[in-house]
Amino acid sequence: MMKHYLGVDVGSISTKGVIIDESNNIAAESYIWTEGDPINAIKTLIGNLSGGGKYKIFGVGTTGSARKLAGEMLGAGVIKNEITAHAVGTLSVHPDAATILEIGGQDSKIIIIEDGIVADYAMNTLCAAGTGSFLASQALRLGVAVEHFGALALEARNPASIAARCTVFAESDLVHKAQIGYKKEDIIAGLCAAVANNFLNNLAKGKTIRPPVIFQGGVSRNAGVVKAFECALGQKIIVDTNGHLMGALGAAILAKSAANALPDGGKTFDFAAALNQKFETRGAECRKCENRCELIFVYRDDKLIDTWGKICEGVR
Repeated sequence: MMKHYLGVDVGSISTKGVIIDESNNIAAESYIWTEGDPINAIKTLIGNLSGGGKYKIFGVGTTGSARKLAGEMLGAGVIKNEITAHAVGTLSVHPDAATILEIGGQDSKIIIIEDGIVADYAMNTLCAAGTGSFLASQALRLGVAVEHFGALALEARNPASIAARCTVFAESDLVHKAQIGYKKEDIIAGLCAAVANNFLNNLAKGKTIRPPVIFQGGVSRNAGVVKAFECALGQKIIVDTNGHLMGALGAAILAKSAANALPDGGKTFDFAAALNQKFETRGAECRKCENRCELIFVYRDDKLIDTWGKICEGVR
Protein backbone atom coordinates (compact mmCIF):
# COMPACT_ATOMS: atom_id res chain seq x y z
CA MET A 1 0.00 0.00 0.00
CA MET A 2 1.38 3.39 -1.01
CA LYS A 3 1.53 5.92 1.79
CA HIS A 4 0.56 9.54 1.25
CA TYR A 5 0.89 12.69 3.36
CA LEU A 6 -1.24 15.83 3.60
CA GLY A 7 0.00 19.41 3.87
CA VAL A 8 -2.33 22.38 4.43
CA ASP A 9 -1.41 26.08 4.26
CA VAL A 10 -4.18 28.39 5.50
CA GLY A 11 -3.62 32.08 4.78
CA SER A 12 -5.75 35.20 5.12
CA ILE A 13 -6.55 35.25 1.39
CA SER A 14 -6.12 31.68 0.16
CA THR A 15 -6.04 28.14 1.51
CA LYS A 16 -3.78 25.59 -0.18
CA GLY A 17 -3.40 21.84 0.23
CA VAL A 18 -1.35 19.06 -1.31
CA ILE A 19 -1.12 15.31 -0.98
CA ILE A 20 2.33 13.87 -1.63
CA ASP A 21 3.68 10.35 -2.02
CA GLU A 22 6.77 8.96 -0.32
CA SER A 23 9.01 10.55 -2.97
CA ASN A 24 7.53 14.03 -2.33
CA ASN A 25 5.68 14.03 -5.65
CA ILE A 26 2.40 15.97 -5.56
CA ALA A 27 -0.42 13.48 -6.13
CA ALA A 28 -3.27 15.94 -5.55
CA GLU A 29 -3.62 19.66 -4.95
CA SER A 30 -6.26 22.27 -4.18
CA TYR A 31 -6.19 26.08 -4.04
CA ILE A 32 -9.23 27.98 -2.81
CA TRP A 33 -10.09 31.39 -1.34
CA THR A 34 -10.29 31.58 2.45
CA GLU A 35 -13.01 34.27 2.26
CA GLY A 36 -12.69 35.17 5.94
CA ASP A 37 -13.88 31.72 7.02
CA PRO A 38 -10.87 29.42 7.61
CA ILE A 39 -12.99 26.63 9.14
CA ASN A 40 -15.18 26.31 6.06
CA ALA A 41 -12.17 26.77 3.78
CA ILE A 42 -10.31 23.90 5.48
CA LYS A 43 -13.35 21.64 5.19
CA THR A 44 -13.82 22.53 1.53
CA LEU A 45 -10.14 21.88 0.88
CA ILE A 46 -10.26 18.47 2.56
CA GLY A 47 -13.34 17.58 0.53
CA ASN A 48 -11.51 18.56 -2.66
CA LEU A 49 -8.53 16.39 -1.74
CA SER A 50 -10.36 13.34 -0.43
CA GLY A 51 -10.32 11.60 -3.81
CA GLY A 52 -13.10 9.20 -2.82
CA GLY A 53 -10.80 7.24 -0.52
CA LYS A 54 -8.08 7.00 -3.15
CA TYR A 55 -5.32 8.18 -0.79
CA LYS A 56 -4.23 6.66 2.52
CA ILE A 57 -2.86 9.57 4.54
CA PHE A 58 -0.33 8.65 7.23
CA GLY A 59 0.66 12.15 8.31
CA VAL A 60 -0.77 15.67 8.32
CA GLY A 61 1.11 18.97 8.55
CA THR A 62 -0.25 22.51 8.71
CA THR A 63 1.22 25.98 8.22
CA GLY A 64 0.05 29.53 7.51
CA SER A 65 -1.59 32.16 9.67
CA ALA A 66 -4.35 29.73 10.74
CA ARG A 67 -2.03 26.74 11.19
CA LYS A 68 -3.07 26.13 14.81
CA LEU A 69 -6.75 26.04 13.91
CA ALA A 70 -6.06 23.77 10.94
CA GLY A 71 -3.88 21.56 13.11
CA GLU A 72 -6.64 21.12 15.68
CA MET A 73 -9.24 20.41 13.02
CA LEU A 74 -7.10 17.84 11.21
CA GLY A 75 -5.27 16.29 14.13
CA ALA A 76 -1.97 17.33 12.57
CA GLY A 77 1.24 15.72 13.72
CA VAL A 78 3.20 18.80 12.62
CA ILE A 79 2.25 22.48 12.96
CA LYS A 80 5.00 24.71 11.55
CA ASN A 81 5.53 28.40 10.84
CA GLU A 82 5.52 29.67 7.26
CA ILE A 83 9.28 30.30 7.13
CA THR A 84 10.15 26.67 7.87
CA ALA A 85 7.42 25.25 5.64
CA HIS A 86 8.26 27.45 2.64
CA ALA A 87 11.97 26.71 2.97
CA VAL A 88 11.45 22.94 3.19
CA GLY A 89 9.00 22.93 0.28
CA THR A 90 11.19 25.11 -1.93
CA LEU A 91 14.40 23.20 -1.23
CA SER A 92 12.68 19.94 -2.15
CA VAL A 93 12.18 21.34 -5.67
CA HIS A 94 15.13 23.76 -5.90
CA PRO A 95 17.85 22.29 -3.67
CA ASP A 96 20.29 25.03 -4.69
CA ALA A 97 17.94 27.92 -3.79
CA ALA A 98 19.73 30.76 -2.01
CA THR A 99 16.96 33.36 -1.67
CA ILE A 100 13.19 33.00 -1.45
CA LEU A 101 10.96 36.03 -2.06
CA GLU A 102 7.29 35.58 -1.24
CA ILE A 103 4.51 38.13 -1.64
CA GLY A 104 1.00 37.02 -0.78
CA GLY A 105 -2.35 38.69 -0.46
CA GLN A 106 -1.66 40.53 2.78
CA ASP A 107 1.91 39.77 3.80
CA SER A 108 5.35 39.16 2.41
CA LYS A 109 8.56 37.44 3.44
CA ILE A 110 12.18 36.91 2.47
CA ILE A 111 14.15 33.80 3.39
CA ILE A 112 17.93 33.56 3.07
CA ILE A 113 19.26 30.01 2.61
CA GLU A 114 22.84 28.95 3.29
CA ASP A 115 23.97 25.35 2.78
CA GLY A 116 20.36 24.19 2.70
CA ILE A 117 19.50 25.84 6.03
CA VAL A 118 17.53 29.02 6.82
CA ALA A 119 20.19 31.56 7.79
CA ASP A 120 18.01 34.69 7.97
CA TYR A 121 14.49 35.84 7.25
CA ALA A 122 12.09 38.74 7.62
CA MET A 123 8.31 39.01 7.44
CA ASN A 124 5.89 41.86 6.95
CA THR A 125 2.41 41.19 8.30
CA LEU A 126 1.50 44.71 9.42
CA CYS A 127 1.35 46.82 6.26
CA ALA A 128 -0.52 45.94 3.07
CA ALA A 129 1.57 48.26 0.87
CA GLY A 130 3.24 46.17 -1.81
CA THR A 131 1.14 43.04 -1.35
CA GLY A 132 -1.47 41.34 -3.50
CA SER A 133 -4.32 43.19 -1.86
CA PHE A 134 -2.55 46.49 -2.59
CA LEU A 135 -2.26 45.63 -6.30
CA ALA A 136 -5.87 44.40 -6.40
CA SER A 137 -7.16 47.68 -4.93
CA GLN A 138 -5.12 49.72 -7.41
CA ALA A 139 -6.37 47.56 -10.29
CA LEU A 140 -9.93 48.31 -9.22
CA ARG A 141 -9.13 52.03 -9.05
CA LEU A 142 -7.71 51.89 -12.60
CA GLY A 143 -10.56 49.77 -13.95
CA VAL A 144 -8.22 46.93 -14.91
CA ALA A 145 -8.56 43.24 -13.99
CA VAL A 146 -5.62 42.44 -11.72
CA GLU A 147 -4.80 39.34 -13.79
CA HIS A 148 -4.08 41.67 -16.73
CA PHE A 149 -1.69 43.86 -14.73
CA GLY A 150 1.46 42.00 -15.70
CA ALA A 151 0.83 42.03 -19.45
CA LEU A 152 -0.03 45.73 -19.43
CA ALA A 153 3.07 46.57 -17.38
CA LEU A 154 5.25 44.95 -20.04
CA GLU A 155 3.78 47.33 -22.64
CA ALA A 156 4.95 50.43 -20.76
CA ARG A 157 7.33 52.81 -22.51
CA ASN A 158 7.59 55.47 -19.81
CA PRO A 159 6.93 53.87 -16.38
CA ALA A 160 5.64 56.32 -13.81
CA SER A 161 7.42 56.74 -10.50
CA ILE A 162 4.95 55.72 -7.76
CA ALA A 163 5.60 56.16 -4.03
CA ALA A 164 4.41 52.85 -2.57
CA ARG A 165 5.90 52.91 0.92
CA CYS A 166 2.35 53.53 2.14
CA THR A 167 -0.94 52.58 0.50
CA VAL A 168 -2.44 56.02 1.12
CA PHE A 169 0.53 57.81 -0.50
CA ALA A 170 0.56 55.36 -3.41
CA GLU A 171 -3.11 55.95 -4.16
CA SER A 172 -2.62 59.72 -4.03
CA ASP A 173 0.40 59.47 -6.30
CA LEU A 174 -1.47 57.19 -8.71
CA VAL A 175 -4.33 59.69 -9.04
CA HIS A 176 -1.86 62.51 -9.59
CA LYS A 177 -0.02 60.61 -12.33
CA ALA A 178 -3.30 59.86 -14.09
CA GLN A 179 -4.36 63.50 -13.86
CA ILE A 180 -1.18 64.79 -15.49
CA GLY A 181 -1.55 62.41 -18.42
CA TYR A 182 0.45 59.25 -17.80
CA LYS A 183 -0.81 56.27 -19.79
CA LYS A 184 -2.47 53.46 -17.87
CA GLU A 185 0.24 50.94 -18.76
CA ASP A 186 2.93 53.35 -17.55
CA ILE A 187 1.15 53.80 -14.22
CA ILE A 188 0.78 50.02 -13.86
CA ALA A 189 4.47 49.47 -14.63
CA GLY A 190 5.25 52.10 -12.01
CA LEU A 191 3.12 50.26 -9.45
CA CYS A 192 4.91 46.98 -10.22
CA ALA A 193 8.29 48.67 -9.80
CA ALA A 194 7.11 50.27 -6.58
CA VAL A 195 6.13 46.84 -5.18
CA ALA A 196 9.60 45.43 -5.92
CA ASN A 197 11.42 48.49 -4.59
CA ASN A 198 9.29 48.63 -1.46
CA PHE A 199 10.13 44.98 -0.75
CA LEU A 200 13.86 45.41 -1.38
CA ASN A 201 14.21 48.70 0.53
CA ASN A 202 12.31 47.52 3.58
CA LEU A 203 11.97 43.79 4.03
CA ALA A 204 15.26 42.90 2.32
CA LYS A 205 17.25 45.84 3.69
CA GLY A 206 20.68 44.76 4.87
CA LYS A 207 20.35 41.28 3.38
CA THR A 208 22.50 39.85 0.60
CA ILE A 209 20.28 38.47 -2.14
CA ARG A 210 22.18 35.69 -3.87
CA PRO A 211 21.02 33.56 -6.82
CA PRO A 212 19.18 31.36 -7.45
CA VAL A 213 16.30 33.61 -6.38
CA ILE A 214 12.89 31.92 -6.15
CA PHE A 215 9.82 34.19 -6.26
CA GLN A 216 6.60 32.81 -4.75
CA GLY A 217 3.11 33.87 -3.72
CA GLY A 218 0.22 35.18 -5.78
CA VAL A 219 2.12 38.31 -6.83
CA SER A 220 4.78 36.12 -8.49
CA ARG A 221 2.17 35.49 -11.23
CA ASN A 222 2.41 39.17 -12.16
CA ALA A 223 4.95 39.40 -15.00
CA GLY A 224 5.34 43.13 -14.37
CA VAL A 225 6.52 42.59 -10.78
CA VAL A 226 8.83 39.76 -11.87
CA LYS A 227 10.43 42.06 -14.44
CA ALA A 228 10.73 44.83 -11.84
CA PHE A 229 12.59 42.51 -9.46
CA GLU A 230 14.89 41.34 -12.26
CA CYS A 231 15.69 44.94 -13.21
CA ALA A 232 16.30 45.98 -9.61
CA LEU A 233 18.47 42.97 -8.78
CA GLY A 234 20.15 42.56 -12.15
CA GLN A 235 19.57 38.82 -12.14
CA LYS A 236 17.12 36.18 -13.28
CA ILE A 237 14.14 35.42 -11.04
CA ILE A 238 12.72 31.89 -10.96
CA VAL A 239 8.95 31.52 -10.68
CA ASP A 240 8.03 27.88 -10.06
CA THR A 241 4.82 26.49 -11.54
CA ASN A 242 3.85 25.23 -8.08
CA GLY A 243 5.21 28.26 -6.22
CA HIS A 244 1.79 28.94 -4.68
CA LEU A 245 1.85 25.46 -3.10
CA MET A 246 5.33 25.52 -1.50
CA GLY A 247 4.08 26.16 2.03
CA ALA A 248 1.65 23.24 1.83
CA LEU A 249 4.32 21.07 0.20
CA GLY A 250 6.76 21.84 3.00
CA ALA A 251 4.12 21.02 5.63
CA ALA A 252 3.43 17.68 3.93
CA ILE A 253 7.14 16.80 3.78
CA LEU A 254 7.56 17.67 7.46
CA ALA A 255 4.50 15.54 8.26
CA LYS A 256 6.06 12.63 6.37
CA SER A 257 9.31 12.92 8.33
CA ALA A 258 7.43 13.06 11.64
CA ALA A 259 5.25 10.06 10.74
CA ASN A 260 8.21 7.97 9.58
CA ALA A 261 9.91 8.62 12.92
CA LEU A 262 7.02 6.98 14.78
CA PRO A 263 7.15 3.24 15.60
CA ASP A 264 3.88 2.62 13.75
CA GLY A 265 4.78 4.87 10.79
CA GLY A 266 1.90 7.24 11.52
CA LYS A 267 -1.84 6.80 11.89
CA THR A 268 -4.16 7.02 8.91
CA PHE A 269 -6.16 10.21 8.47
CA ASP A 270 -9.93 9.87 8.30
CA PHE A 271 -11.31 12.31 5.71
CA ALA A 272 -14.94 11.60 6.61
CA ALA A 273 -14.38 12.17 10.33
CA ALA A 274 -12.66 15.50 9.66
CA LEU A 275 -15.51 16.64 7.44
CA ASN A 276 -18.28 15.55 9.81
CA GLN A 277 -17.00 17.25 12.94
CA LYS A 278 -18.51 20.58 13.89
CA PHE A 279 -15.95 23.29 14.58
CA GLU A 280 -16.57 26.81 15.79
CA THR A 281 -14.38 29.72 16.87
CA ARG A 282 -15.43 32.42 19.29
CA GLY A 283 -13.54 35.60 20.07
CA ALA A 284 -13.37 37.47 23.36
CA GLU A 285 -11.27 40.06 25.13
CA CYS A 286 -9.57 38.82 28.28
CA ARG A 287 -10.06 41.25 31.19
CA LYS A 288 -7.87 39.55 33.80
CA CYS A 289 -5.15 42.19 33.42
CA GLU A 290 -4.28 45.36 31.54
CA ASN A 291 -2.97 43.42 28.53
CA ARG A 292 -6.55 42.92 27.30
CA CYS A 293 -5.52 39.97 25.10
CA GLU A 294 -7.75 39.13 22.14
CA LEU A 295 -8.52 35.45 22.72
CA ILE A 296 -9.78 32.91 20.21
CA PHE A 297 -11.60 29.89 21.61
CA VAL A 298 -11.90 26.82 19.38
CA TYR A 299 -14.72 24.34 19.93
CA ARG A 300 -15.13 20.87 18.47
CA ASP A 301 -18.69 19.59 18.70
CA ASP A 302 -19.35 22.33 21.31
CA LYS A 303 -16.39 21.25 23.45
CA LEU A 304 -13.52 23.70 24.03
CA ILE A 305 -10.35 22.18 22.58
CA ASP A 306 -7.94 25.09 22.33
CA THR A 307 -7.36 28.77 23.08
CA TRP A 308 -4.81 31.12 21.63
CA GLY A 309 -3.97 34.81 21.68
CA LYS A 310 -3.08 34.90 25.38
CA ILE A 311 0.05 36.51 26.75
CA CYS A 312 -0.42 35.58 30.39
CA GLU A 313 0.15 32.05 31.63
CA GLY A 314 -2.74 30.06 33.00
CA VAL A 315 -5.52 31.87 31.13
CA ARG A 316 -7.94 29.39 29.58
